[in-house]
Amino acid sequence: MMLSRARRRLAASVPRYVPPHPRTRILSRRHASSESKPPAPLPDDVRPTPYLNDSFATHTMFTLDFFRRFIKFTAIGLVALSVTSWTAFEGAHMWVEHVGMAPETDEDAKQWEWDIEAEKWSGSPKGGTDPGLGFYGRHAVRSAWMVLNWGSGSSSVVASKAFTGRNGEGPKLAPIEASLEYAQEFLRIAIEAAEQANAKGRLHPMTLTALIARRADVVARMGTRNALDEARAEYESVWSNVSGQGVQAARIALKLGDLNRRLGDTDDALSWWARSMQLAAGKLDAAPTNTAPTVPDIVPSSPLAQRTLVSALVSLSAFYATTGQLRQAQTVEESSLNLLRSIPSPRSFEAATPGQALHCLYVLHRSSIISIHLAEVLYALRTKPATSVDWLTRAAESSERVALFLTGLPPTHPDAPGSTIPHPPASETPLSKEYAESKSMKGPAKNLLRDARRTAAEAWNLIGILTEGSGSAEAPAKALECYERALGWAGVGRDKAGGIGQPGEGTLESDWQVFWANYVRAREAARKLEQK
Repeated sequence: MMLSRARRRLAASVPRYVPPHPRTRILSRRHASSESKPPAPLPDDVRPTPYLNDSFATHTMFTLDFFRRFIKFTAIGLVALSVTSWTAFEGAHMWVEHVGMAPETDEDAKQWEWDIEAEKWSGSPKGGTDPGLGFYGRHAVRSAWMVLNWGSGSSSVVASKAFTGRNGEGPKLAPIEASLEYAQEFLRIAIEAAEQANAKGRLHPMTLTALIARRADVVARMGTRNALDEARAEYESVWSNVSGQGVQAARIALKLGDLNRRLGDTDDALSWWARSMQLAAGKLDAAPTNTAPTVPDIVPSSPLAQRTLVSALVSLSAFYATTGQLRQAQTVEESSLNLLRSIPSPRSFEAATPGQALHCLYVLHRSSIISIHLAEVLYALRTKPATSVDWLTRAAESSERVALFLTGLPPTHPDAPGSTIPHPPASETPLSKEYAESKSMKGPAKNLLRDARRTAAEAWNLIGILTEGSGSAEAPAKALECYERALGWAGVGRDKAGGIGQPGEGTLESDWQVFWANYVRAREAARKLEQK
């Protein structure tokens, strides 16, 4: 019974086959070719071959062709990159050779002997590098020039272990500015090449001396004990090569005196300063080693000799002032200032040539440094504070005048040209164009601008301290003005209102902390006075 029911249900659900209509078959045949024939049979000796898919061979050939083209274009790219890099590398070296190290052509700079004071990279007056150094030696000299002028392109500080002290102690690891470390290493390679070339007679007589002096200057700027020892040894080698005569010998003696002072050899320092001042004054023979330095009666006629003598007087003044020899320091400083006043100067810096103006600004700034020394010595000798304030005010105004002229700013505020209030500090203003584009005056002008800002900040800070200690009713307000001006010359202001500034270029962090602490103390004292 159940099976019969299942059959009836299955028959009802499955569709019944219906054959196609005859007309449909006829219509479909219309698309068939009337000439179609069955395929011809294969011969008896031919067997059908199995079907082979050629995708494997195609993929293999494509892969091989891809790698062939990849290697081809990679090689072309590497060759092009190598040629471009080598061209850029040699192009940079050729620019340094013919432009960066080119001799001075400005007659004004030559007249005031700024070209003689400029960095020397070879013994030839034609500039560039000495051909006798060879390929590697010349490239090493240019590389040293690049890292000193363009930077190292890496971290600003590296660990140096390149120097061994004079007493034979081993080299010590010390953090050094990267550009100085790389420059001294390049110059060391160049000096080795110069020594080999000099032994064969292929080098200019003064090239080796010039390279040793350049490396000594770089090493001395590192500031470590071992570096100063090595710089002193190299300058002594240079001294023996310059025969101890002329202005160049006076400059080397000055550097040796400063290095011996930094190393604590005071007797040697005094001896070298005495030699420097006598050679700068025009004496042919250097002073004996036991001669104490004395201030000459007349200034030399050579501009470079004048600058060398002024620098030696500053070093001598600082030595006596910092070693407790106050009376001797006072005598040297007063005699030095009287001597520097006899140096002729133009009526106005604007009417002078750039070379003459820079020379007079240099002398003026060094006079302001000696004035600061004299103010400190007089205060230590229990002289009236007003006398020290007078000397400090002269130093501050002279330093500000130097800085403002080098940056091209007017001496008074542009919004009030008739006012006696000086121009506000300009610690961020760059060097004026006439000095920034000069080959031999750019470096001295940049260093002078940095030193003038630091001297102005120091002088105003000391004036504020003496004013604050006077105890007068107006002392807090006047001291605050002095500290504000000191901060303006020493630091760079923040963009945010009320933000704390930061030290400017050439200002030590320790000096900035002292200036800022004095300013905050005077500001709080002025506020309390106003609230009363």
